[in-house]
Order: sequence, then C-alpha cells, then structure tokens
Amino acid sequence: MNRVTPPTSNPDHGVAQTVADAAERRWAVVVGAIIVALIAMMVVTGVHWSAMPPSRVETVDVKRLHLEGEFVESNLGTVLGDDGKVVVRLVAQQYSFEPQCIVVPAEMPVTFRATATDAIHGFVVGKTNANTMLIPGFVATFTTSFKTAGEQLMPCHEYCGTGHEAMWARVQVLEPQEFLAKAKGGERMSCVPR
Repeated sequence: MNRVTPPTSNPDHGVAQTVADAAERRWAVVVGAIIVALIAMMVVTGVHWSAMPPSRVETVDVKRLHLEGEFVESNLGTVLGDDGKVVVRLVAQQYSFEPQCIVVPAEMPVTFRATATDAIHGFVVGKTNANTMLIPGFVATFTTSFKTAGEQLMPCHEYCGTGHEAMWARVQVLEPQEFLAKAKGGERMSCVPR
C-alpha cells in the first residue's frame, strides 16, 4: 500500500510555494486583463455600430426588385456618374450574377452596390480585396479600386445550392482612359453589348 508522506519541514518548500503562488497570481491578472480587454472591445464596437451601422442596413423589397427601384434590369452594370464616381450595381440569384460581365476602370475608386434575390450569396473578385456577402433584402455597399487592367473571375463564395459551383461572373478592368472613353455616353456598361 502506497502511503503519502507528509511534507517535511524543508525550507525550500516554503520558497517554492511562494514562487508558485506568485506565478498563479500573475496568470490570474493576465487572464483577467484579457477578459476586460475583450469586454471593452465588445462595448466599443457596439457603441460604434449604433452610431455608424454596418453597410448592410439598407433594405430592398426582393419581391419588387426587378420591377422598380435601383436594381431594375436596365439599371444594372457600371455607370460613370455626373460627379465622376463609378458605381456598379448587380444582383445575385441562384445560380447567376446579373450582369454576367462587369466593366470597371483601373486605378479609380469603384463603388459596388449589390443584393440577392433568393439565398445568401457572396462574391470575391480575383486576387483583390473586393469581397462581400449578399443577403436577400439588404444592399451590400463597398468601395475598392483595381490596380491593374485585365480580366478577373468573380465566383460566388457562399454555398447557395446545387448549382453553386457554376455561379460566377467576369470583371473586365480597363485602363482609365479606355474606360472613360466608353463611359462618355452615360449609359450602363457591361462586357456584353446591349
């Protein structure tokens, strides 16, 4: 039978216990500081979002999306506004993007405004930072710029059903001068002639 022997009155035992207690107190303070920092981040984020809500708070009626408002079919694609801003409007639905091909300029800010009609979709443009989720009934808005001209793929990156793997579009990035020459008419632009 194993017997537990009581600790002897070793002077090193008291020092070891003191060191262990100090280490435990330090770790308790570190863990407590991490918890306080996380709670502070949640409070600051909550207060900030209540003052400046995220971009997906703008809503649209998905039942009337194609009939009226900003996302009617004739309003989809890229447009250069009178103020010089480039805006791309697109709609995602199982299993396609409308328009299928988007024309944007290189080295200029481009604002994307997009929504979905039926399921949660998303898109990412090639190796850029253009990446967002599209939720039915909400308008996703973000601004980005493209560094170089060329063609990039834009796949749906949120699983949206059995045809998800075939849901993608193309983005043609044109040199600024070429884009501005094409955009002079003020009409909606896409890769496919209308």
